[in-house]
Amino acid sequence: MKRVQQGFTLIELMIVVAIIGILAAVAIPQYQNYVLKSRMANVLSSVDALKTAVAVCVQENGGDNANCDDTANGGAAGVIPTFSRTNEVTTATVINGQIVATLATGQGMESVGGTAGTVTFTPNINGTSVTWGITTSGLKTDVASAATKNTAAAAGTGTGTGTGTGTGTGTGT
Repeated sequence: MKRVQQGFTLIELMIVVAIIGILAAVAIPQYQNYVLKSRMANVLSSVDALKTAVAVCVQENGGDNANCDDTANGGAAGVIPTFSRTNEVTTATVINGQIVATLATGQGMESVGGTAGTVTFTPNINGTSVTWGITTSGLKTDVASAATKNTAAAAGTGTGTGTGTGTGTGTGT
């Protein structure tokens, strides 16, 4: 009479536990990194209303950002909206179009000192367009690079010329 196996051996269970441990050792730090990056994305989007208001202010003032302040810093009421606190950003001030967002502590984004970091949005005015340069201070390196990764460092223009032969359609200047 054959005996049917009843369950798993200790070796099989130890192998499964080891595999789960290895996966957790890789997954948990990656998950924490993604959480920090998503918090930084929330920081960047939380000041969008201020950025839009500054861009409108600059265009209405003929490309001059000198009077684009929030009301706490002497700006005219209704030009720059009052910032509403979020989980990630405690305050945001606007002076001469430059937005400084002070981050909340305890979110895991601050550097080793534990003090609140800041993200500064500087308008780069080029005629009628406004692009934004972003700088950070007091943030972890990964979080700071997530903030500045896809932003324009400075406004600029460029021209180019080209020549060539081949088949197809197109123009070159």
